Amino acid sequence: MREIPDLLVIGAGLSGLMAAYEAAEAGLRVKVIAKGLGSMHWSAGTVDVLGYAAGDKAVSMPLQELEGLQAVAPHHPYVVAGAEAVTEALSRFVALAKELGLPYEGAEEPGRNLWLPSPVGAARPVYLAPQGQRYGDLALAEPIVVVGFEGLRDFYPWVIAENLRKQGHRARGTVLPFALLSERRDANTVQLAQELDELKRVVTLARALKEVVEPGERVGLPALVGLDRHGRAMEVLQEELGTRVFEIPTLPPSVPGMRLYRALRSDLEGRGVEVEIGMEAVGYEAKEENGGFRRLLWVETATSARPLKHRARAFLLATGGLLGGGFDSNHEGRVWERVFDLPLAMPQNREDWFRPKFLDPAGHPVFQGGVSVDREFRPVSPEGKRLFANLWAAGNGLRDCDGIRERSREGIAIVTGIAAARSILVALRREKHVH
Repeated sequence: MREIPDLLVIGAGLSGLMAAYEAAEAGLRVKVIAKGLGSMHWSAGTVDVLGYAAGDKAVSMPLQELEGLQAVAPHHPYVVAGAEAVTEALSRFVALAKELGLPYEGAEEPGRNLWLPSPVGAARPVYLAPQGQRYGDLALAEPIVVVGFEGLRDFYPWVIAENLRKQGHRARGTVLPFALLSERRDANTVQLAQELDELKRVVTLARALKEVVEPGERVGLPALVGLDRHGRAMEVLQEELGTRVFEIPTLPPSVPGMRLYRALRSDLEGRGVEVEIGMEAVGYEAKEENGGFRRLLWVETATSARPLKHRARAFLLATGGLLGGGFDSNHEGRVWERVFDLPLAMPQNREDWFRPKFLDPAGHPVFQGGVSVDREFRPVSPEGKRLFANLWAAGNGLRDCDGIRERSREGIAIVTGIAAARSILVALRREKHVH
């Protein structure tokens, strides 16, 4: 008979996988279930900590802004975790990413946000970037040549370069033949990245780039330079060209995000962690305990036959918010958490969900609400009462944050995933000692 896991993580996004890593590293038996793949498959693969605060104010030094969150968002996940925990969690992620062979770096000035080009040439604030995107920092002096490929969908180098020039940066665009990437007539960025895992093809691409790159320019390429051998492919390009090369994220699917997901999942499975995708949590069973708490016994997932029960000593909810599929809503104005029906700190009247302006700098209340948690990241009622004895929550489904507007999604995921896992570890050790 198989042992019951110490921890069942519901959700395979960055928060769930970081929590699973932290728990497994500490010696817990961990299992991860999820309805589908997390947001890493469509995000840029970078780590945003805080890009905008107080409406549309651009943030230069995000860690220095954390104290100010207390006044405007007292339940923000960074406030709940504490500034020291934020800094430590980010350092832990950097160390882990290096171990995984996908090093992440920040700006030359410690603590400063990088400003990297988006798929249309807008400047986006990023705290940590994969090494392959690091040299796109718009604070660097070298001019940029953005290189696209004929027939490559949704990556237009002239548009990117024009928008960069409008912001005062020296940039130009050019294209190379699609055949340098693949013999296929049509392929998405993931398939092209797999083609560039072959180093002979990378060398051929480098020779073609030499013909269009002018002295002193750094080279911006679509983010498809290798999938499983990305690091080596980037090294070869830079060695052959003798200049800085960087990737610009494309529209989804996100190759940089997939690299991180694949590396994290592989590491977890190497530690004995089960990761099961296609498991939608649809129900649970709990029993009453002394003290008024309910203790979760199992979570149920839908299957093609009968529902499957997943038992564990502790459970972590990391399914995200409205955009992540963790919440649902109806035409009557109700918004609810989909697995445990946890109370949400957000308007339950449709008229209060949105502000009149679509791009209001203050954001929209429906995206800022979420699950309330205590200092241990356990879900609580509106009155602050703990709801379950063995349930924790992490990620962008927590209240008082709007990860997309703030540019804080990945930072919140990493910080809360690690913080919740550490809280779980303490609780389980305490239980073991008591029993």
